[in-house]
Amino acid sequence: MYKIMIVEDDATIAHALAAHLERWDYETRCVEDFKNILGSFAEFDPQLVLLDIMLPFFNGFHWCQEIRKVSEVPIIFLSSANDNMNIVMAMNMGGDEFIEKPFDLNVVTAKVQAILRRSYSFQGTMNVMEYHGAVLNLNDATLVNNDKKLDLTKNEFRILQMLLENEGRIVSRDSIITRLWESDEFIDDNTLTVNIARLRKKLEQIGLEQMIRTKKGIGYMVER
Repeated sequence: MYKIMIVEDDATIAHALAAHLERWDYETRCVEDFKNILGSFAEFDPQLVLLDIMLPFFNGFHWCQEIRKVSEVPIIFLSSANDNMNIVMAMNMGGDEFIEKPFDLNVVTAKVQAILRRSYSFQGTMNVMEYHGAVLNLNDATLVNNDKKLDLTKNEFRILQMLLENEGRIVSRDSIITRLWESDEFIDDNTLTVNIARLRKKLEQIGLEQMIRTKKGIGYMVER
């Protein structure tokens, strides 16, 4: 089942879209926190985004750019501001389609189906994990926070992914070593210490110096 995130300031329109798309067996979510759309995106991990231009706090162009930093998920702009400048801007910011308001729900559904077919016939979906606004892309092992992007090594990526999968819980050093051992590369206690230290230095560069906590004699964790 494809998941569709609806970012629409008019709750009536948003819920009408959601109800109609759900009749076609799509899973939908209407964003309510317009200050943290990227966090909602990372949590829901949709295969398509319906994005209004006129939104509280930041407009749809801004959020399209933010999503594009972590994902190539298809984005359809919805707007009554249908002049050529807005349409060109929407496409330049990374949009895949522009639908003018007022729209026919059946037309929206047809365009949604067409884009999903084109986008996912021969490729997998993007997968991301979010932590307090930082977004880990599971497809290309990158971490984005405050407009800054990190490229992680294989071991750094596996460590961070494992800690985020267990957010709020301590992960033992032995468990992490076992996870890293799957890469067919020899990992011992000293190697893990070096990898953790390097990862922390990288996290400092993008303002996440407190992300990984050490639980002495036990292991590591990221707190909720």
